[in-house]
Amino acid sequence: RYVNDGFSGGEMKRAEILQLAMLQPKFAILDETDSGLDADAVRLASQSIAEIRGGEMGILIITHHERLLEHNAPDITHVMLGGRIVEEGGPELAVELHKHGFDAIRARHPEAAAAERKLAAEEKAETTTT
Repeated sequence: RYVNDGFSGGEMKRAEILQLAMLQPKFAILDETDSGLDADAVRLASQSIAEIRGGEMGILIITHHERLLEHNAPDITHVMLGGRIVEEGGPELAVELHKHGFDAIRARHPEAAAAERKLAAEEKAETTTT
């Protein structure tokens, strides 16, 4: 049996965050940490990340949702569209994205928006043929 067998999604995320706190790496990448979690589990995970963040540890949070950012204000925000970074800013960019969504970003970067649509169509074609 594997270590994470039998745990719910929230329990696994808490175990992963505990490992992060214990190992104290200089840099951690949290890719879609909020994926598959209910609102309470996201809140707990977000609060736990906020508690261990800082000092000597840098954390890159990759997310499609602002839920993790409620307790973890970003120092730097990068916005990807069509597979590339199209905007970079501080916490205010994350707030703008939350308020206005990706439509405002797409309007400012039509070439990247076209690339995003092309990638989505290619992914859809792949899933329908396999």
